[in-house]
Amino acid sequence: MSEAAQTLDGWYALHDLRSIDWEAWNAASAAEKDAALNDLLGLVAGWQEVEERKEGSLAMYTVVGQKADLIFMHLRETLQELNDIENAFNRSAIGRFLKKAYSYVSVVELSNYMAAPGVDPMQVPEIVARLKPILPKSNHICFYPMNKKRELQDNWYMLPMDDRKAMMRSHGMIGRSYAGKVKQVISGSVGFDDWEWGVTLFADDALQFKKLVYEMRFDEVSARFGEFGAFYVGNLLTNESLAKLLKAYS
Repeated sequence: MSEAAQTLDGWYALHDLRSIDWEAWNAASAAEKDAALNDLLGLVAGWQEVEERKEGSLAMYTVVGQKADLIFMHLRETLQELNDIENAFNRSAIGRFLKKAYSYVSVVELSNYMAAPGVDPMQVPEIVARLKPILPKSNHICFYPMNKKRELQDNWYMLPMDDRKAMMRSHGMIGRSYAGKVKQVISGSVGFDDWEWGVTLFADDALQFKKLVYEMRFDEVSARFGEFGAFYVGNLLTNESLAKLLKAYS
């Protein structure tokens, strides 16, 4: 049996994607729309207060394309807190105007492939900050789930640990070359969702997503062993732009 990679695990993550029911929204009265918008802004304010206390984090974006309209990424200490967020959203006045498009449950993780020997990683502030990050408020987001292949000769889980370490080191160097351009949050979802990892990228220049993912496709880790789900790309939402989006249809 190949040696399993150990992981350091941080905050739990929920990617909550919603589509706006524009037909229902346009048919609603002005009072109903105002109540729904105020309810949504109240929820967002509560989530932002949690982030200010450094007990979790929030990323809020529109989605470009037809897969969804909005993506909310929540980080919390427990799965129960994520469940509470989801249920409160569903029960809210805005909930009746939002269709569930997609969701993804995972936990922020770092593997031991790159671990320094003899060092307690939980005593390294940079590592703790990566496990419990305050999510960037960059102009753009890119989220996608992925697997490592388990097919014939290309079975990641049958490779010796040293081979996986060498390949992940090379893979990681590509990501590091985009430091300052792209912020990456990796979350593990084995046993939590249908894919094995969720990858969330943040950048002020959306073109960097294309460049990074394309370059990584030529690395052996992705070229031989990577399987990718749907990609969700979007633009930053603030309280003001969220209110403007909905009021434009009032």
